[in-house]
Amino acid sequence: MKKRWILAGACSLLFLAGGAYAATPAPEGASVYIIAPQDGETVKSPVRVQFGLQEMGVAPAGVGKENTGHHHLLIDVDQLPPLDLPLPKDDQHRHFGGGQTEAVVELAPGEHTLQLIMGDANHMPHAPPVMSEKITITVE
Repeated sequence: MKKRWILAGACSLLFLAGGAYAATPAPEGASVYIIAPQDGETVKSPVRVQFGLQEMGVAPAGVGKENTGHHHLLIDVDQLPPLDLPLPKDDQHRHFGGGQTEAVVELAPGEHTLQLIMGDANHMPHAPPVMSEKITITVE
């Protein structure tokens, strides 16, 4: 009898853990894009990156308001992170959980790629993901 209770408890935990990373539905027609700099542009560092967003709002991380999210800037990311887990936070995956709509980033001279992806209150990409096209810039 004791083994059944342990098995039932373990199954319950697995069930609950499976829902821990449930994606927030993206609003229909939502899109995110980089206003500046423009694809192919040559710029000086620090680079001011302006974020654009349509058909959804911006809310700080931790605020679970419907049809909102916050920006994440991917810098020189060749392969997207898993879209069924919270977005990583490091020098290549910058979080703007305060609801910021622009950033100033230091970039070394050379070619760089930039891409935006929206995350929900828990840094999870929406379903489907709301992400921009990747742009390439050159830093003098």
